[in-house]
Amino acid sequence: MTLQNALEHFKGLESKTNVKAEIKTYQKFIQILISLENSDLTDSEIRYIEQHLDVLDLNESTAKNKKYYSKRFKQFQKYLKDTFSLTPKGYYTNLGIGLGSSFGIIFGIVVLSNFERSMGISFGIALGMLIGLVIGRHLDSQAKAAGKMI
Repeated sequence: MTLQNALEHFKGLESKTNVKAEIKTYQKFIQILISLENSDLTDSEIRYIEQHLDVLDLNESTAKNKKYYSKRFKQFQKYLKDTFSLTPKGYYTNLGIGLGSSFGIIFGIVVLSNFERSMGISFGIALGMLIGLVIGRHLDSQAKAAGKMI
C-alpha cells in the first residue's frame, strides 16, 4: 500500500464514522502519513515504509475499528521510531516528564525528607517534572533540527 493509498483510505474511514475516538485515531494516521510524504526520505526508505503498511493489513474491516487501528498505529509508530529514528511531536517531552516524576518521587523521599514526608514528595515530583520537561524539550528541538520529527 503506497503512502497516498493509505492516506486516501484513512480519509475515507474518517468521513464514514461519527465515533470521536475512531476519528482521532484516523487523524493521527493521516497526520503521520502527510508528514512522511513531505519529509526528505529516500525512495528506498519510502518503499520500506510502504512494505510495512502492507504488513499492517490496514484494509481489513473489523467491527472494532478503534481498537484495531489504535493497535496498528502504535505498531507503525514503533516501526518508524526503531527503523528510521522518526519520533512524533512531543515524544521526548512526554518521556522526560514521566521519567522526571518517577525519579522525583524517589528524590523527594530520600533527599527532601527534612520536610514533612508529603511535602518532600510533592517538591520532588515538581522538581523532577520540571527537569524532565526541560531535557525533553531540548531533545525534541534537536530531533526537529535533525529532521527526525514527524
